[in-house]
Amino acid sequence: MKTLVVLSDSHCRNRRAFSALLPLFEENDMIVHLGDGSADMREIVSRYPEKTYVCRGNCDPAYGEEEFVIEAEGVSVLCCHGHKWGVKSGLSRLAAHAKERGCEVALYGHTHRAEIREEDGVLCVNPGALGDYAQPSYCYLVLHRGKATATIVKL
Repeated sequence: MKTLVVLSDSHCRNRRAFSALLPLFEENDMIVHLGDGSADMREIVSRYPEKTYVCRGNCDPAYGEEEFVIEAEGVSVLCCHGHKWGVKSGLSRLAAHAKERGCEVALYGHTHRAEIREEDGVLCVNPGALGDYAQPSYCYLVLHRGKATATIVKL
């Protein structure tokens, strides 16, 4: 079993939210930031370089990867910010891209709306926004024996 803490859209680091998540960063197997505030993760990357993955969002000039795939426990997970796949207009393009990459799960941000939805056989998960918004949230994702279980957690 692998556990992931998935964040997105921190936009200049909500310090209270990051402080609340520090114990989770320590105890979980992976930490994923899906962009827009990727530079907020520099300290976390330096503390946990072997388990921290960072995407670059449309508001991030240079820090992070465009997209990447994580494979664990028989599950392939596409990680991206989502803006290039038009996620504000729907998830069909994102799901198609995930399938092209051989992924059963697609993690994305950009919309600031937490959502877990299946689209054309792909589990699409947006952890919501961690920034200073009305209700910051993140996703707790469990990968186990070829299955993915996502839970949105509000802070």
